[in-house]
Amino acid sequence: MIRYLSAILFALLLFCVVGFAEETNLPLEPIESTDGRFTSVLDNIGKDVTDTVTDNEIGFTGSAEDRIVAEFQAAQTAFTQANQASTPEKAKALYTTAVLHYEKVIEQGSVKRAELYYNLANAYLLKDDIGRAILNYRRAEKLHPANTDILKNLTFARTKRIDAVAVKTQQKVLKTLFFWHYDFSINARFITASICFAILFTLFTILIWRGRTTGIVVLCVLTVLLFAAFAGSIGVETFSSSRQKAGVIISPSVIARQGDGANYSPSFKDPLHAGTEFDLLEKRPGWYKIQLSDGSEAWITTNSAELI
Repeated sequence: MIRYLSAILFALLLFCVVGFAEETNLPLEPIESTDGRFTSVLDNIGKDVTDTVTDNEIGFTGSAEDRIVAEFQAAQTAFTQANQASTPEKAKALYTTAVLHYEKVIEQGSVKRAELYYNLANAYLLKDDIGRAILNYRRAEKLHPANTDILKNLTFARTKRIDAVAVKTQQKVLKTLFFWHYDFSINARFITASICFAILFTLFTILIWRGRTTGIVVLCVLTVLLFAAFAGSIGVETFSSSRQKAGVIISPSVIARQGDGANYSPSFKDPLHAGTEFDLLEKRPGWYKIQLSDGSEAWITTNSAELI
């Protein structure tokens, strides 16, 4: 009887795991490819980013959203015209127009989609607004961390910023030791943890049916370790994301200070520039206390940066 119950329970658990994995998958509809997309960093320096999504991909339906759809189509048109503009000045003006329309879609339509942030970031990048480009690539990445196009363009945008802030040694060591936490998307980690759980239950069922053997015990231990590694990684990221906020400097330059006031001494010899990323430590009226990737801390004005 125990064996039959174990087999039934295993089938039910496996069904639940697979179903939950499908439900928590972050979908990103295919974006139509056109000439000039950043397919690689080296091949596309100086080329146009012309990929945009369609209205159907955003999910607008019905007459109630006609105004937002019109804004989106206006952004598409301005983006395409900018790519075909005869002078850099005309192109930049049209990219600015595209930015305004994309932002209206996001703000007025309350549409928070990775595709829209990706298109908005492309427009900012092509009008040489590195800070807001990185900001919106990070927002797109947060919604779809496994998308390679977003990651490639984010990497490219980071090469264009002025500040080169080092990563502290401790962080480098952690990224090497716990590579799966930093290199795998949270969705991939969840699926892997689910598979490990299913395998582990299978092994326990075999133990009940056939008794303990050295090989099965070793496999059980290895599977438990893998499950703990991936499940723990998901837990850490979920906890961190709920408590820790990150941001990007969007002003051309800002003097980082040692306190939340203009009378405090500068924290660094040079000002910080657009595109520099940080973790938010504290927020006071008009000021952010930030921590850079090298561990240094400073205060900047809230109007010089935006949170992701």
